[in-house]
Amino acid sequence: MAELWKRGVYGAVLCSTPFMKLGTAQAKTFGVPELPLIEIAHPLGGLDIERVRERAALALPKILGLIREHGQ
Repeated sequence: MAELWKRGVYGAVLCSTPFMKLGTAQAKTFGVPELPLIEIAHPLGGLDIERVRERAALALPKILGLIREHGQ
């Protein structure tokens, strides 16, 4: 994602709570400290589809906010 961001391709990273600190550090390390990280509850793996949908529904407003912010 960092290389895409540097090339002007806008995006974000979905990151579960325990990995937010790592995600922030990695974004800085790869030269894109402004890369948006969207926090979701942990864990995601092993969940049934309904729980995944619930997590997606919680993340969606944040994703749409980023689109609105940068889509202008």
